[in-house]
Amino acid sequence: MPSRPLGLVVLGSTGSIGASTLDVVKNLGPDRVKVVGLAAGTKWEKLAEQARALRPLYVSAARGEPVARLRDAVGDICRVLEGEEGQRAMVAAPECTAVLAAVTGAAGLPAVVEAARTGKRLCLSNKESLVVAGPIVRRLARESGAPLLPVDSEHSAIFQCLRSGQAPQEVKRIILTASGGPFRTWSAERISRCTLDEALNHPTWKMGPNITIDSATLMNKALEVIEAHWLFDLPAERIETICHPQSIVHSMVEFVDGSVMAQMGVPDMRVPIQYALTYPERAPLPVATFDLARTGKLEFEAIDHDRFPSIQLAYTVLRKGAAGGAVLNAANEVARGAFLERAIPFDDIARTNARVLARYYDGGGPAPVPAPSLEGVLEADRWARQEATRCLKQPS
Repeated sequence: MPSRPLGLVVLGSTGSIGASTLDVVKNLGPDRVKVVGLAAGTKWEKLAEQARALRPLYVSAARGEPVARLRDAVGDICRVLEGEEGQRAMVAAPECTAVLAAVTGAAGLPAVVEAARTGKRLCLSNKESLVVAGPIVRRLARESGAPLLPVDSEHSAIFQCLRSGQAPQEVKRIILTASGGPFRTWSAERISRCTLDEALNHPTWKMGPNITIDSATLMNKALEVIEAHWLFDLPAERIETICHPQSIVHSMVEFVDGSVMAQMGVPDMRVPIQYALTYPERAPLPVATFDLARTGKLEFEAIDHDRFPSIQLAYTVLRKGAAGGAVLNAANEVARGAFLERAIPFDDIARTNARVLARYYDGGGPAPVPAPSLEGVLEADRWARQEATRCLKQPS
């Protein structure tokens, strides 16, 4: 057990990952983890409730009405910060020694960069940070000594399996599993006619709308392929995906001697969250017992890239590099948002992402450079959002 508790900042505390994190904090107790900061967007009421229960030093909400309401609700319980600057300030505070990053999308990047720069234990549920700025975050973490610990169930599984053989030359490949989402068995024609409610009906996980739609398009797996590249320093040809609808095997590593290590368990996001907070130790956690006999058959099948073309876009990014990850993520956020607003059909999400990415690499946007700066990444992000909006207004 550490000599003093982690001083934890939870970015995205009102979302599903944030709520699970606070449940883990309760399980570990104040001797292991003390919450020093909570950040959210517009859900000020839930954030205020969390602040009253945990009494952190800092809370932060979106500018405007949310932060004004939050100030009234929490009074002098804690210091109220706002927006991106507020998140960065609480991460940089000396009381913060660990950050759980669960803000959805590229909005979480500035605080993640600050955590990496200042040497904090960085528990990453926000996969977009590495997708958008992987080389930048990795460099800052290396310079500051900040540990990068994955919270996504698939990447946590790979991380745990790699403890069986961490030398890069020992790893033949990693295999990320995908549930297949709600449309795994649907025909392409039926998928094209799906409704928003059908796309939000995930068969395994209960998540927010953004990640649920990404699971339906398998864009979540595309982003995870890029994230895995930066987390584990493996080339594209050694990162594979497979469909596993039971979501019991969270991912696998095959070593050069033919051994395959898999991390398995009942789907529960508290497991990878707690492991990231307690690593390299493990602590008891009251989760459902894994009963292999009751689970019965475990199924695996190849992913149909004709019906689900998103994953191939990730390999395009890994092959061509530059700021392609930022472009792909930004285009997806715009197209996904349009679908959630019922403005476009489901198929237009993947179609828009492919068009924007192709235009970027064809020279239609900011010039792709091998190692873009943070400013260059943000410029590519802005361009991709504008281009995706244009594509949605002018469908092919």
